[in-house]
Amino acid sequence: MKLSEKWKPRLVMTVFGVFLCAIAVGFFKCSLFGVDPFQCFAMGSWAKFGHALSYGTYYTIISLVMLVVDFFLDKHYIGIATFINLFLTGYVVDFSQSTINALCPAPGLATRVAFLIIGVVVMCFASSLYMTSDLGVSVYDAIPIVISNRQDKVPFKFCRIFCDLICVMIGTACVLLGGKDGVLPGVGTIITAFFMGPLVDFFNRKFSRPFLEQQK
Repeated sequence: MKLSEKWKPRLVMTVFGVFLCAIAVGFFKCSLFGVDPFQCFAMGSWAKFGHALSYGTYYTIISLVMLVVDFFLDKHYIGIATFINLFLTGYVVDFSQSTINALCPAPGLATRVAFLIIGVVVMCFASSLYMTSDLGVSVYDAIPIVISNRQDKVPFKFCRIFCDLICVMIGTACVLLGGKDGVLPGVGTIITAFFMGPLVDFFNRKFSRPFLEQQK
């Protein structure tokens, strides 16, 4: 994590990206087409093992565990964004979902598809923002980045796909083994598992990196 003299645009990208990402998850949940792979894992394991806690609290706990793993893998990616994501994401997701449900309590198919599209695009754009800001990334996002950096043959987007598929399998297993309040993978999960890596890479090249260079 690098904090240069031009830290203000980086900080704006970080905060904006983290909050947008959490709001995007709310749209995913309201679309009823499945959530992104990491949320599939988090919600499935919460439903199976942590249902006594609120989802926001459980999300914070598993994020803290992953933070320890990231610290030993490569602490370079631990920064401001990591802690904003860690302590706020779960609660912002709850707020986003409840607000969308209050505004649109019974969405039709077309509205649900719109929610899904918004969720996918916003999440990929938001992830690109706070990854490129280099003020830390989420505890989960750091893992495929570290894997990609440690070898030259497999690019980031494929490392991301691999990690996403692992999350989907674990989350699905938790639901099938009794986590009734978890979320089974759906169209939204499949889209993000296979296309989130490439879409984040697209936004990195077309917006986030050029924007940051322009600020310099």
